[in-house]
Amino acid sequence: MEHRGGDTIILGLDPGSRITGYGFVRERSGVLELLGAGVVRTASQPDFPSRLGVIFTAVAELINQFGPTEASVENVFVSKNAATALKLGQARGAALAACSVAGLPVFSYEPTVIKQSLVGTGRAEKSQVAFMVTRVLACRETFTVDATDALAAAVCHLNQRRLTRLCGAR
Repeated sequence: MEHRGGDTIILGLDPGSRITGYGFVRERSGVLELLGAGVVRTASQPDFPSRLGVIFTAVAELINQFGPTEASVENVFVSKNAATALKLGQARGAALAACSVAGLPVFSYEPTVIKQSLVGTGRAEKSQVAFMVTRVLACRETFTVDATDALAAAVCHLNQRRLTRLCGAR
């Protein structure tokens, strides 16, 4: 799906129960451009359901503001702590629900695939991913690690779209 003029705008998301990173990247004629990035903080909310509501509402507002054509989300990293993984999955669900309500196609990528796409190795450090995000998007700004991870998810998806077009969809 593309905007008028052939532009594609990708919403990248790095969901978290306390901090959800987001980033918007536009591709125009093969050139990537940073449109915006930041985080949604929910720690001030009194209970977990309220945090999920904040994530849903904020992502819905961002979608309305930037008008993305697709969303790219980092898959849940399963930790040793089951309760943490469950909360992370619920936060991801709130963000995905906002995308679904807006009619956005959502694509999910493993963290190792995102790192491989930007750095060349699936075991790259977060600092390496951040460095490559700023180079690929030609930006001087520095972002929180959550926003950088979200931008990396968006760039990864754009790379995957290009690869699919070059190789032909099967």
